[in-house]
Amino acid sequence: MLIAVSAIFTLMALFFLGTMLRQTRRGRPLRATFALAAVAISASLAALVILVGTSYLGYQRLTEEKLVGLIEFSRNAPDEYSARLMIDGQLDRLLTLRGDEWQLDARIITWQPPATILGLEPVYQLERLSGRYSSIDRELSEPRTVHGLAEERALDLWSLARDFPRLTPGVDAFYGSATYLPMADGARFRITLSRDAIIARPVNDSARRAVGDWGQLAK
Repeated sequence: MLIAVSAIFTLMALFFLGTMLRQTRRGRPLRATFALAAVAISASLAALVILVGTSYLGYQRLTEEKLVGLIEFSRNAPDEYSARLMIDGQLDRLLTLRGDEWQLDARIITWQPPATILGLEPVYQLERLSGRYSSIDRELSEPRTVHGLAEERALDLWSLARDFPRLTPGVDAFYGSATYLPMADGARFRITLSRDAIIARPVNDSARRAVGDWGQLAK
């Protein structure tokens, strides 16, 4: 649908371009000026739809709770871990995190009419992976590690909705969601995302023990 809309604006721009050339040849500068303005507006709308569509495709569709990926940890030193992050079978990165907990942040965008008429579904994008400390004092004083996961784009839906809400009338809500759990040597977690939140669940004994111990400490 987005491709069709951009094609329509492109055809309109070509039509008005032909009109402008005809009016110019006939010596009608005022009509040619109006046609030129129509060319500029149509071409700008076509470019905007293409850019927004490209940004939309850069996000992942979210129709139900979806398996996003896996993360597993190996301990390098006290309060330092190597985290292997595997996302959708496409991203496999080995990152160093400091602290005793890990946190994954995501951006979620939901839609309302008229965007839903175009068949747009809720989308998400993983934003960052970071290490954190359970102790507030250590969080304030110890070194932090943060790794960006989102690709840089010339036009991003999230930034557009935040900075220019009038240009994104179909956006119903855009918000951040995060989950954090303890790190442990050999721990492996499954990461899923629902329409409301990002969720991490332990999938092996090391992770389950870490979460169990963490829960006891939290009490």
